[in-house]
Amino acid sequence: MSAEEVLIRQERESGSASLSGKTKDASRVSYRRFKNRFAHGIFLISTLIGVVVLALLLADIFQTGWKWVTPSFFEKFASRLPENAGIKAAFWGSIWVIGVTTPLTFILGVGTALYLEEYARKNAFTRFIQLNISNLAGVPSIVFGILGLTLFVRTLGLGKSVLAGSLTMTLLILPVVIVAAREAIASVPSSLRQASFAMGATRWQTIRKVVLPYSLPGILTGTILALSRAIGETAPLIMVGAVTFIAYTPGYVLDSFTVMPIQIYQWISEPKAVFHELAAAGIIVLLALLLTMNAVAIFLRNKFQR
Repeated sequence: MSAEEVLIRQERESGSASLSGKTKDASRVSYRRFKNRFAHGIFLISTLIGVVVLALLLADIFQTGWKWVTPSFFEKFASRLPENAGIKAAFWGSIWVIGVTTPLTFILGVGTALYLEEYARKNAFTRFIQLNISNLAGVPSIVFGILGLTLFVRTLGLGKSVLAGSLTMTLLILPVVIVAAREAIASVPSSLRQASFAMGATRWQTIRKVVLPYSLPGILTGTILALSRAIGETAPLIMVGAVTFIAYTPGYVLDSFTVMPIQIYQWISEPKAVFHELAAAGIIVLLALLLTMNAVAIFLRNKFQR
């Protein structure tokens, strides 16, 4: 075989190898694109299932209970007669409980997170504390109800009061707020702290002027999620003595109370269908209160974020 024929054969082999390599690359790219489209479709279907189910539930609730959401519904107390029943006591009871729970949770949660991230030494003891706080976030709510009954109702003698219920709810959502606040504080770049120290600021001035403003949007996000859970909880408040029937609104933190989830549950357990319509109306009011709270919190979060 001449040298010219050898060169021609090598060129043909190299060309075929290059063509084969391009074909493999194209098939690999096509396969990756298929996997991407497949994953995108799975995620979209999963999202649509949740959205569609939620939309159907909301449509059924509004169709059933909207006719009962009238001004008189907010002016009447619970009653055995459906036409005389209202949500006044439960509505104001929920506002009282959340109104006391919110500042307690925010102050204690952010204070604990600041101590663990900014002041506490990183040793085995602080890691033990952080581990237990993370574990408490997954404890069932009924356990906190038993703790609140033992500690606040019986030991401290607070009785079946708004304060006992609020303290119990604070214990329930406090771990969530602490974990979220710690993550938000830890996300503050260390360069900002060092710059503040270089300007002569003290540790507390650095926390107040640099760390807290930077981390406050994340802290508020965790607080929003925690309070959203608290406003719909029933089991802990039943344990501390929230009543199902009350004919007055709380006027002091040591007064008896009831909340909307308990009132809704009581209506649902009634055999008459008209009480189920009242329960749907109560769910609408509860959703409106929850969305209002979240809207205010999101407004504050966006304001501090800017």
